[in-house]
Amino acid sequence: MNAQEIFKKVRKIEIKTRGLSHQIFSGEYHSVFKGRGMAFSEVREYQYGDDIRNIDWNVTARYNHPYVKIFEEERELTVMLLIDVSGSNNFGTQSQLKQELVTEVAAVLSFSAIQNNDKVGVIFFSDQVEKFIPPQKGSSHILRIIRELIDFKAEHKGSNISEALRYFTNAIKKRSTAFLISDFIDEGFDRALQIAKYKHDLIAVRVTDDREMEMPDVGLVRLMDAETGKQAWVDTSSRKFRKEYMGWTQYQRERLDALFSRMGVDMVKIHTGKDYVKPLMNLFKKRGSRK
Repeated sequence: MNAQEIFKKVRKIEIKTRGLSHQIFSGEYHSVFKGRGMAFSEVREYQYGDDIRNIDWNVTARYNHPYVKIFEEERELTVMLLIDVSGSNNFGTQSQLKQELVTEVAAVLSFSAIQNNDKVGVIFFSDQVEKFIPPQKGSSHILRIIRELIDFKAEHKGSNISEALRYFTNAIKKRSTAFLISDFIDEGFDRALQIAKYKHDLIAVRVTDDREMEMPDVGLVRLMDAETGKQAWVDTSSRKFRKEYMGWTQYQRERLDALFSRMGVDMVKIHTGKDYVKPLMNLFKKRGSRK
């Protein structure tokens, strides 16, 4: 893809996603994510009605009089996008690839964040961290992120969510709001997820395609694992095969649902070729109702 083609794609995505973030998401995003953290400001003498849990016992002991800690809302957030760029993202049967859907969703979240005066950073990962874009503000920074999303070529095809989460928790020390955007075709990242959730406000965005959930009857076909390159011939006309495939996909869905529920991580599911506005809005409203 040459520079002119990239520019056209960036512009097209910018127009669509900036409009969505401004018209639809900005208010919901602001109410859900703005000022979720509290930063220490100062100490002052205890006044009637103050929360005794905020008493600063060290200062109180020094002056032999009760003092309390005063906190202020943190008005600036850091939003991190952890984006899966493994080989399975180059799949899609519903008018768009998963990679294209990820680009749009990441752009919407990014524009919503900068309208809120927040910083945005990105971690691209496969089975290793492919690229880290440190958090910054501004439209030019968001356009750089979109360009990378469109034209980024991962060096590896595999997927290692644990590695991405470990890198994230080490690189970003201040508490942030993080969107983990992946198809989650991986296992064994429970511990890394737990640590990241403890340090940050973590949200999972699961990207999928209908054909990953149900196999159609199209006769004998050759399937290839996009992450390992392994190929196999399968008879999709076999009712037994289709039933086993559906059982396996259902198990994977239930496993992920149980994992995120157990860890207290909100998850939203989005599908290629389908509206992602409603699922994201429902996520924002769900989180807003808990504030």
